[in-house]
Amino acid sequence: MSTTPRKTVLITGCSSGIGLAAAVDAARAGWLVVATMRDLGRSAALEQAAAEAGVAGSVLLRQLDVTDPASVAACLTGVIAEHGRLDAVVNNAGSGHVGTIEQETVADVRAVMEVNFFGVVEVTRAAMPHLRASGGRLIAVTSVGGVVGQPFNEAYCAAKFAVEGFLESLAPVAATAGVQVTLVEPGAVASEFIANQGIDLDAELRAAGPYAPALGRYAERTLAAFATAAQTPAEAAVTITEALGTDRPVLRMQTSEAARAFAGRKLADLDGSAVLALTGSWVA
Repeated sequence: MSTTPRKTVLITGCSSGIGLAAAVDAARAGWLVVATMRDLGRSAALEQAAAEAGVAGSVLLRQLDVTDPASVAACLTGVIAEHGRLDAVVNNAGSGHVGTIEQETVADVRAVMEVNFFGVVEVTRAAMPHLRASGGRLIAVTSVGGVVGQPFNEAYCAAKFAVEGFLESLAPVAATAGVQVTLVEPGAVASEFIANQGIDLDAELRAAGPYAPALGRYAERTLAAFATAAQTPAEAAVTITEALGTDRPVLRMQTSEAARAFAGRKLADLDGSAVLALTGSWVA
């Protein structure tokens, strides 16, 4: 019988959506999953999904609030105390936001950055010594919105751009210490992520003033895209499991052909005209 310890992965934001699906899929692939969430009172859906998949014993629930340094430190300390190692981290926790800067406050933007960017920074900083020790993987779930800026997503895309820049810059440095970095970029995913934004579209349109026509066109286009072309969280999670297990990790992995095509427009668009022509058509 093998005495080699199972590899351990910590995943943030596992109460729903991609995080929940990634926890279950990684457990199926043989990982011991530390599935974290801010509120353990929301763990029922993950517990049920893990039980149905036959991996309940491989999915360990832990509290972690990525915006609270003490919570992050306590969780990482607990993982090492319990399991002796940490082989991978998946920074998945995040929240969406729709708005334009003239009609919101800088505090609103800071709040978006706090969970979507600084949360990644906090978890990464705490995890790096343990990932160095194991020669592990550091993965972040960003978005095609971390590659292409999108109308009425200024704060959200800024945060995801920041994650992309942060980890693209860290990647060669981390590699010298044996840690591989990958950015996973989903497109539209049908999950509670959209519902959790709590947007009252009619109220938003009434309050949008001069931006109401553009917001209406953006909302119509986006809702149609999510209704007709969205992946399921389980489909998106497959890419995360691939990033965990591949022998030759790359910096960027998109979760669908649509996401690859969309991100490809930006990466081949040196002067920005193709991207603006595309996103401008969503609102004009």
